[in-house]
Amino acid sequence: MTARHDITLPEMRSEILGSVRALADPEYQRRVWIEHRYPTPDYYDDLTLTVNILYDDTTVLADPQAALGRTLSSRAEVAAMSGLASALTRALDEVGRDQPDERYLASDVWPSVVEAASAALEVLTAAD
Repeated sequence: MTARHDITLPEMRSEILGSVRALADPEYQRRVWIEHRYPTPDYYDDLTLTVNILYDDTTVLADPQAALGRTLSSRAEVAAMSGLASALTRALDEVGRDQPDERYLASDVWPSVVEAASAALEVLTAAD
């Protein structure tokens, strides 16, 4: 197991945590992604940005195992993020790519994304 202080990319981990928090919070999703009520005037977030951070920018959902030691600190975190990757990929595949955020949030598969993100957030923040 790699200790948190051994994470080589702590700023990237912070980005991951923010994105996972967003996926775990349906109220945030409704308020920010759907209603566009942002906490500050220069703030922006939506599902596309969250997906881009987790799959493209940090690649943590594209290959959770490869993130061990870089942005993830344990095999439990790898497993939790693998679960989130499965749930989110399923939602993207079933709803279709490039759909409005409302479609994802209203889909029958979205609760599994929120559940997987909540579980991952719990593991990621367990020692914080």
